[in-house]
Amino acid sequence: MITTLSIEQLIKLFQGGAINIRINREFVDSLNVFPVPDGDTGTNMSLTMVASVGELETIESTDLKTVSQAFSKGALKGARGNSGVILSQIFKGMAHTFADARTINTKTFAEALKQGSYAAYDAVTTPKEGTILTVIRLTSEYAVKIAPRKTDFLDFFKLILQKATDVLNDTPNMLDVLKKAGVVDSGGMGLCLILTGMYNNLAGIEMKELPPPESQNSVLKNKTQKDEFFADVHNLEDIKFAYCTEFFIINLRKSATISDIDKLRDNLMLLGDCVIVVGDLSLVKVHVHTNKPDKALSYALALGELDKPKIENMLEQGRVFKKESEKRRNKPCGIVTVCMGDGLKEIFEELNVDAIIEGGQTMNPSVSDIVNLVNEVKADTVYILPNNGNIILAAEQAKELTTCELIIIPTRSVQQGIAAALNYDPTIGITENISSMQRAASNIKSGMITTAIRDTESDGINIKIDDIIGIADIVLAKGNNIEDVTIETIEKICDENTTSVTLYSGESIDDETAGLLCEKLRAKHPFYDIEVYRGGQSHYFYLLAVE
Repeated sequence: MITTLSIEQLIKLFQGGAINIRINREFVDSLNVFPVPDGDTGTNMSLTMVASVGELETIESTDLKTVSQAFSKGALKGARGNSGVILSQIFKGMAHTFADARTINTKTFAEALKQGSYAAYDAVTTPKEGTILTVIRLTSEYAVKIAPRKTDFLDFFKLILQKATDVLNDTPNMLDVLKKAGVVDSGGMGLCLILTGMYNNLAGIEMKELPPPESQNSVLKNKTQKDEFFADVHNLEDIKFAYCTEFFIINLRKSATISDIDKLRDNLMLLGDCVIVVGDLSLVKVHVHTNKPDKALSYALALGELDKPKIENMLEQGRVFKKESEKRRNKPCGIVTVCMGDGLKEIFEELNVDAIIEGGQTMNPSVSDIVNLVNEVKADTVYILPNNGNIILAAEQAKELTTCELIIIPTRSVQQGIAAALNYDPTIGITENISSMQRAASNIKSGMITTAIRDTESDGINIKIDDIIGIADIVLAKGNNIEDVTIETIEKICDENTTSVTLYSGESIDDETAGLLCEKLRAKHPFYDIEVYRGGQSHYFYLLAVE
């Protein structure tokens, strides 16, 4: 019977949650309900957990308050996307309860879950039921109810896990979009997996990878992000692990297994932070910040041969960074934006944006990424264009951590971001700039042309995998020809007030094809100002801006 948790057991809880969401992140990613390639909830939650556990492993003191602050701080620094930010807020609320507690019994843990629920709801401007918020709220309420009579943590956890699962299974009845897609909420699933990992580590149960739902097989086969490499940008003035160590493992020994790769990852998590281990039995890429790069390399040599090793002294980088920073003086204001695609970056650079954070669909920048780049601008006031609804919440959290006044212009698409940047004027006041930029962004109707990655029904339209679809908040058109779907989508977005249409071509569209489409649109709509620019974005054939 376990009636109280030691600090070591509390740390193991979070390590277990991190491991379980990591090995099941593809499963969570596959639950994305909208038929566009942005299903990264599992990845975001996993990276957030890795950051939280990584912060725990860097602290020297092991008192309850320090440990609580560490896992909360780590989660916030590594939070990615809405799901990651919400998870970081759950940990923030839990940390407050743990920090003030003398002992951690089931009543304390239940109260921590309740405070985590409160913090998560506080972080979301318009909470939507049927999501991770509902799962944490109802689970925490149930935990508080049963804690007085369930003093054994193992019995307590079994009951709250069953409650969380029941709530999760009911989410399709709360959100019609989930019911139509035949899935449960992805964020809620991620939370259930984290709680399960906590219980498994406490009970000594082996973590298991969930088999993908049969209906999701086609999604997993078509996702490419599982092998993407996400390296966090860290504050070089606060370095606890000196050496950024990267290498490939090639020609793995014949007896090596996937579990050996998982073991390498777990060992590296104990050795440092910012641990990334991706690949398979043919090739593995490793990234870790550590004070013992020799030990990291020795772990890898047990699996196979090393290739392209790189060890960088971040302490020296920090000294150079600090020296260069001291030479710079703050300017009155600056502007940063988020986008992905060489052409779109060039457009923003021509609009005199100070810095560009690489990210968007499938790759949301973390709170730490935003804070570091905003601070590098060295301005008293910095305007940020998130250009994605899934990044706005992370930007809101970054406001608490930046050294400047961070002004968020809540753009939900790159198209809106370009319009806002066009109306940015560094010579006028904050109030006028906010008004001008928000007004310009609100005048833009955004659309996108992409490929459906799952069979589903959306907005009354039956969609099959690999259909070309046109979207502007809702699905407007589908077909098997990019040009036809693009023209139909534009015509459905336009109305009697339309004056201009701008297209940004993706990386798979050559300039000649985009130019021919532009000429065809001009012939059909001679009274519109129609232009096309190379965007270079992945996943989307065209981004559309109608004004």
